[in-house]
Amino acid sequence: MEDCRVLSIQSHVVRGYVGNKAAAFPLQVLGFEVDSVNSVQFSNHTGYTHWKGQVLNAGELHELYDGLKLNNVNQYDYALTGYTRDKSFLAMVVDIVQELKCQNPRLVYVCDPVMGDKWNGEGSMYVPRDLLPVYKEKVVPVADIITPNQFEAELLTGRKIHTQQEALEVMDMLHDMGPETVVITSSDLPAPLGSDYLIALGSQKKSNVNGTIMTERIRMEIPKVDAVFVGTGDLFAAMLLAWTHQYPNNLKMACEKTVSAMQLVLQRTIRSAKAMAGKGNKPSSAQLELRMVQSKKDIENPELIIKATVL
Repeated sequence: MEDCRVLSIQSHVVRGYVGNKAAAFPLQVLGFEVDSVNSVQFSNHTGYTHWKGQVLNAGELHELYDGLKLNNVNQYDYALTGYTRDKSFLAMVVDIVQELKCQNPRLVYVCDPVMGDKWNGEGSMYVPRDLLPVYKEKVVPVADIITPNQFEAELLTGRKIHTQQEALEVMDMLHDMGPETVVITSSDLPAPLGSDYLIALGSQKKSNVNGTIMTERIRMEIPKVDAVFVGTGDLFAAMLLAWTHQYPNNLKMACEKTVSAMQLVLQRTIRSAKAMAGKGNKPSSAQLELRMVQSKKDIENPELIIKATVL
């Protein structure tokens, strides 16, 4: 792979793996140059009892980008973004992505529109509500690949998902907003394999040489892991970026590689966390940090332990 460069604007933690710490290592292992802008710098993720640190504001983000521009080193093949809490920061990200796309019309923007999730069937937002219109009106229209969970897909489209058919319709609505690739990373749809599995769905619209639009749709059944991990969404988006680069016209293979690698990392993490916690004890946040470095071989060349069904 020739010099393929990613601008990743995400959070940074000193200890552990979320945001850029969860995205940069897998991308580098898979051969990408990664330029990281740290939207926050925290001691650790906010799931711990204590955390300290600093937050980058929109002006400071602009200043960093300006430095790249003045040196004429603002040429990128990919942009990658995740969790953001601030409306003006998010709007500045959009300005930067649009400028990067002017420089390189083939740039691919991968966006994880992190806004909230469902617990026990009830959805709730964990970012300020005023981010939703920014995602809907500004971010998603410039994105090429988005990785919402079910709740985020519902927020973006204003439609609830109860069935697979409704999920496919929601993904079509998301395509119409801009992105050619949509992956709903988790849902509470019933899985044919039973309640120990969750369903993920993918949809990719590509235009052929003759101008006709081809749609590839897939479904994956993913074993549930009995623990709360942090950074999994950031890892997922980074690996999907890498594998869609490798397989631009094969969403099935890209998702199988991504989800298989995810599972292998999570399985290693839970085994290690349980061993550290000791029999009968619940692992702590520190013990549940993703075993990223230990999973290097699985990230590089994942054994396909999860297969997708073409719909």
